[in-house]
Amino acid sequence: MATVTVPAQTEQLGRLTELLHQQLEGTSCPSKTVLALELVLEEAFVNIATHAYTQDGGRVSFSCQVDKQLGLVTLCFKDQGVPFDPLIRLEPDITLSAAERPIGGLGIYLIKKTMDKCNYAYNQGYNILTLTKRIR
Repeated sequence: MATVTVPAQTEQLGRLTELLHQQLEGTSCPSKTVLALELVLEEAFVNIATHAYTQDGGRVSFSCQVDKQLGLVTLCFKDQGVPFDPLIRLEPDITLSAAERPIGGLGIYLIKKTMDKCNYAYNQGYNILTLTKRIR
């Protein structure tokens, strides 16, 4: 497992994506799955960077673990922002047009539909979002 801690700023997304790519190196992860993981990473991180902290200065720890034997990748986001479980959000009505739909919620919907397992915990002052996907 590899971990990086960065300021909760959208400009840091590249560092997290780089870590994901490093961890997937040497796996037979299909490019379609890599793209899906990149999108999930972006959605989760941007949500944290945008909404977790009421003031500047927050940080996010991102961990990526690849289990080559089981063919699983686990992404874990940890922050000390406002406690928030994104997984309990009601799913958006995707039958409505974009103009009719309220803003927000599509990113979490995408994460839940893309990943095989999603878990949220609030522990000792930390939001911990753990996302797992089978890569083969």
